[in-house]
Amino acid sequence: MTYHAARTKGASGAPLFLTFHGTGGSEHQFHDFARDLMPSAHVTSPRGDVSEMGALRYFRRLAEGRYDMEDLATRSESMAAFIAAEQASTGATSTIGLGYSNGANILASVALRHPDLVRRMVLLHPLIPWTPEPCSGLSGADILITAGRRDPICPAGLTQTFADYLSDQGATVRVVWHDGGHEVAQPEVAAIRDFLS
Repeated sequence: MTYHAARTKGASGAPLFLTFHGTGGSEHQFHDFARDLMPSAHVTSPRGDVSEMGALRYFRRLAEGRYDMEDLATRSESMAAFIAAEQASTGATSTIGLGYSNGANILASVALRHPDLVRRMVLLHPLIPWTPEPCSGLSGADILITAGRRDPICPAGLTQTFADYLSDQGATVRVVWHDGGHEVAQPEVAAIRDFLS
């Protein structure tokens, strides 16, 4: 699968930093943010190739919070292949992923299927509205989840359930909350900087 992507070449041997936009965003939504966070990294930001009434996404959904699971599975495999190709082309020694909302969901879905691909993840407002199968390969993964306590799109209870699931698989999980909704708030930005420092 070939995705249109923004790319910034990093230093030799530097990590690969992948960013995934939210619904209606583009490959530019977090690209410069990642470059600011890790100036020496290779940064790749793929653009979602699903249009929902003109808003770009990474997979189809049937309604708010109801995913087309067959499409999600297919597109997760495509994204996994894309990530592996980026790792090979950059020669990166490690990979970090940052995704927001729909972008967090595709990143999480890839990790559930291919837990060896991305071992450090920042999941901003993820929504995993199903119970994943056990995944021992997530053991040792380092994951930051950020969320709003009053997020109408990603209910706090489901966010905590997913965080608990990841912990149960042996991942190191940190959850940072703010009192707002689905917007990315300043405490999340501070938490991301701390997580990557």
